[in-house]
Amino acid sequence: MNTSIEKAPWHLWLVGILSLLWNAFGCYDYTMTQLRDRAYIEAAMAPMGLTYEESMAFFDSFPAFASALWALGVWGSLAGAILLLIRSRHAVTAFLVSLIGALGSFAYQFSMEMPAAMAESSMARVMPLVIIVLVILQWWYSRRQTAAGVLR
Repeated sequence: MNTSIEKAPWHLWLVGILSLLWNAFGCYDYTMTQLRDRAYIEAAMAPMGLTYEESMAFFDSFPAFASALWALGVWGSLAGAILLLIRSRHAVTAFLVSLIGALGSFAYQFSMEMPAAMAESSMARVMPLVIIVLVILQWWYSRRQTAAGVLR
């Protein structure tokens, strides 16, 4: 067992802060959607061609397990970013929980019938892939920093 603690490299702070900002936005998006904030949802879903009513019908169709997976995805990533910044090895687990939540949530979304405008939107197809890749990269980075003795 490696008990020595390495000095935090500069990139830990860069990755940690960028991760915190990115994941905080995911939590904001989740929160605004759950609170049914009309102005936010109209602005966020307009690029996909959905009205507020269509958007809410889409989100309301999610069963409880899909909403729970979405919550695990966003809040797990935020926890991972915070744990990374405080140099905790538990960031690895938090990012893994987030990855499981995101994969499950997106798998459900892609298996359901989406509104026509959303199904035709490249943003609706690309953003889930971007999110998954970024969570994998954060998980990988936290694993590497744990192995290097930076996270304890």
